[in-house]
Amino acid sequence: MTPTPTPEKQNALALITGAGGGIGSAISRALAARNFDLALGWAHNEEAVRTLAAELSAEFGVNACPVRIDLSDVAGISEACESAVRTAGRGREPNVLINNGGSAHIGLFQLMTEAELLRLMNTDLIGAMVLTKCVLPAMIRRQSGRIVNIASVWGEVGGSCEAAYSAAKAGLIGFTRALAREVAPSGVRVNCVSPGFIDTPMNGQLTPDERRELIEQIPCSRAGTPEDVAAAVSFLVSEDADYVCGQVLRVDGGWV
Repeated sequence: MTPTPTPEKQNALALITGAGGGIGSAISRALAARNFDLALGWAHNEEAVRTLAAELSAEFGVNACPVRIDLSDVAGISEACESAVRTAGRGREPNVLINNGGSAHIGLFQLMTEAELLRLMNTDLIGAMVLTKCVLPAMIRRQSGRIVNIASVWGEVGGSCEAAYSAAKAGLIGFTRALAREVAPSGVRVNCVSPGFIDTPMNGQLTPDERRELIEQIPCSRAGTPEDVAAAVSFLVSEDADYVCGQVLRVDGGWV
């Protein structure tokens, strides 16, 4: 009697927003190394994400697909999520969501226009909440899922001349803690990573003197790397973190 072949086991699917940035690409690489298929969200850097997808597919043998997700366009997020399910997921809903996409605004708060304020809050907070709402039903139905929100130490202590950004990241931290309590009984774990000064293009506006003075304040005596953040995310989506719930994991070299 010929044995019935068992179906090939599919990789879990991770949806990562802001995948083309320094931190996003490092997270994408870390999860590809763990055999996740990837829906790589982008809003403004399609070429970089397409290149990343090809590299990760070739290197790790996973299915990595770019998906346009503009978090500032809250009305279009649900459709973008459905597109991710169709293309990257091939009909599968994400097992993991990494809310990494965001934007920054440096300057005096009173000089920020209302349009700039609304765009930042949508991108850094409301968009992440809406996208989470899109993926949660399937996670709850499966009684399994991991959500990791990428916040900032400024969301914990506040940053001068980054009032709106700090407020959005503080909101993301509060959202993490509250949602974690709500969905933990359904097998979904929600946690947060709070990076400090990370060596990415977002911090490229600093002069060499400003950078040196800032690093002197960090007990670990260096800037963080995107890989430092990716390692924290990789842990939080793993089975090793099954009893870690509603936590804010700070990755800042002891700075704050």
